Amino acid sequence: MKIGFLIIDMQPVHLQEVDKKTINRACEHINYVSDVLRSKDHVVIHVQDNEGMSESNSDPYSIIPEIDVNEKDLIVGKEHSNAFWKTDLEQMLSERQVELVIISGFAAEQCVLFTYNGAAERGFRPVLLQNGILSTQSEVIASTYRDRNLISYAVVKYL
Repeated sequence: MKIGFLIIDMQPVHLQEVDKKTINRACEHINYVSDVLRSKDHVVIHVQDNEGMSESNSDPYSIIPEIDVNEKDLIVGKEHSNAFWKTDLEQMLSERQVELVIISGFAAEQCVLFTYNGAAERGFRPVLLQNGILSTQSEVIASTYRDRNLISYAVVKYL
């Protein structure tokens, strides 16, 4: 089974109101899973929200330095909450025969959730990376975990 790992909106422009310690903890889980999946030739995709970006303000839209980006990783730009909407993400995953999509990043109540639903609507099997999603509202993370399929970082190496 081929796995796709989506790392959504880990950009300074979105993470300004999130506690640095919380960001670092999520990044540890995200980087660990990325490394495990890369070593087994799975797909790691960084999704960047480009809405509002221009040439003069592109720095806050870059991926934060705490996230490891490998030369084999793919990058998808988006302008909507669902990373599948009006992007090549579905095609990228389908071409690589991805079945399971692990989702991480920011924000649990918006882009992460909408992308999770978008993956399910397109026939992929989505799961959220436990301790790998962020929000400015901690109670949202608890309810997101309660209502969606989860995977622990420790389990990924056994897939």
